[in-house]
Amino acid sequence: MIFAAGLGTRLKPLTDTMPKAMVPIGGKPLIQHIIEKLKTAQFNEIIINVHHFADQIIDFVRTNNSFDVRIEFSDECNQLLDTGGGIKKASWFFDDNQPFLIHNVDILSNVNLVELYASHQKSDVMATLLANDRKTSRYLLFNDENRLCGWINKQTDETKSPFSSFNPVKYHELAFSGIHVLSPAVFSLMNDFSDRFSIIDFYLSVCDKVDIRAYAPDNISLLDVGKIDSLKEAEEMVK
Repeated sequence: MIFAAGLGTRLKPLTDTMPKAMVPIGGKPLIQHIIEKLKTAQFNEIIINVHHFADQIIDFVRTNNSFDVRIEFSDECNQLLDTGGGIKKASWFFDDNQPFLIHNVDILSNVNLVELYASHQKSDVMATLLANDRKTSRYLLFNDENRLCGWINKQTDETKSPFSSFNPVKYHELAFSGIHVLSPAVFSLMNDFSDRFSIIDFYLSVCDKVDIRAYAPDNISLLDVGKIDSLKEAEEMVK
């Protein structure tokens, strides 16, 4: 699943006339970069959630013959459902009882998606989160086995964790990438959640009951193309 429904406010004024997914990098829109990366990793069934200028994304994909793979759309035009709600709404698509991968449309990386997916398949965990050690204001907190245990905002010192007597200094900090693999059993845990919710808040509410792990290989190159000042760096990266 490609998350492409966001408003792209950090990319204004470009996103005043186009969705974030259609912002060109190296002569191709972001959505094409992600579809081609997924295809290279042998993913051949993709669903894309859409909201902001949805028709532009749908028309582009259809004009390109869906890049010769199956591509469906999850319509969030009436209401943005956030990351967790977006996955829940698209649950009908994940009908083969196999793990599925989520990829933000504005993330460019050198991660090997085949290895990420294989790592999840080999483990008995609910979700595998690609993460790395980079500077940010908000971190996921993991124990020595890379199991998710909490979250911290370094600017406000706010923490979240379902574990009692949680002490953030006992855990190591990793930044989430917006790329993760989930097992289909996750949907039964979402029944008590509303239509709109954050997948990170969901993870943090259930990580004491189910195993959610970080996948943090060495030498990850990862760029969030969510801001205007990242576009030049993105152009260099895709070269």
